[in-house]
Amino acid sequence: MRVSREQAAKNRERIIDIASREFREKGFDGIGVADVMKSAGLTHGGFYGHFASKDDLIAEACAASMDRSAEKWSQLAETSPDEAFAAIANSYLSKAHRDGKATGCTIAALAPDIARQSGPVRKRFSEGIGTLLDILAKAIPGQSDAAKREKALTTMAGLVGTLVLSRAVDDPEFADEILNAGQAAFGSGETAQ
Repeated sequence: MRVSREQAAKNRERIIDIASREFREKGFDGIGVADVMKSAGLTHGGFYGHFASKDDLIAEACAASMDRSAEKWSQLAETSPDEAFAAIANSYLSKAHRDGKATGCTIAALAPDIARQSGPVRKRFSEGIGTLLDILAKAIPGQSDAAKREKALTTMAGLVGTLVLSRAVDDPEFADEILNAGQAAFGSGETAQ
């Protein structure tokens, strides 16, 4: 049975959304195409009608999740223009973000895996990081463009590092201590909520 173009587009978006969550939760090698398709309520055989390869799906899933992050950061900056930098950092270093791996930051969840991927995956990932850095740099008040870019780069590295370490440790109190230190360094100085 053939599906309409509209339904095919909806199916593709559902596949990308599910893959994006599953990849962030389990890594690229932790979930196969058949499992993604099953979670989407579709057959494995239909995959290649939507994507050329698993790498193609990985690139699309990374781009979609990075686009969602950029939208969120932009909304935070617009909602709190005078405190945009702190709003972004505080949101990023929240307990909810740390604990929501499947819906959280693609960079923190997948950067080591992406470093081992093909050119198209890395290209889409790099574009996403560039967009996030631009948003973060615009949120930094009163410096030259070069200084804002440098601060955005070091802040991004610090935010991601804080989140990764907080997720990796096995002691909840230690994990919170790491988040709180990141909040003090990059956010408003309030403890992670």
